[in-house]
Amino acid sequence: MYNSWKKLISITGGRKFLIRKVHIPEDQIDIEGDFHLPPLAELDMEDQIFAAAFLKTHGSIKQMETIFGISYPTVKNRLNAIAKKIDIVDVEVEIKQPVSTILDKLEEGEIDVSEALKEME
Repeated sequence: MYNSWKKLISITGGRKFLIRKVHIPEDQIDIEGDFHLPPLAELDMEDQIFAAAFLKTHGSIKQMETIFGISYPTVKNRLNAIAKKIDIVDVEVEIKQPVSTILDKLEEGEIDVSEALKEME
């Protein structure tokens, strides 16, 4: 399957394309229409491999650093660039401060449990 995608990308020169016919050989069914590729399939091959490696490592940036021989910021930047390209879901997360920072303050006695819970909300 990888080779057929590689050939298709080579033929199209990396430009976006539309699939007009789908054939299911075992049932001898042809379906015609305009079929768009899923967003992940529209990524170039390098980005698809990077995203697949990220999934296979269960999101371990440390393993990604080792596999690709790049730094933590480079992994993060690459993932952010890929996320912008696929634009599947627009999620905004507001993080006031990392939970680990709050737990450190709690452990050091700077805040009590109720303050820690309040900061985590």
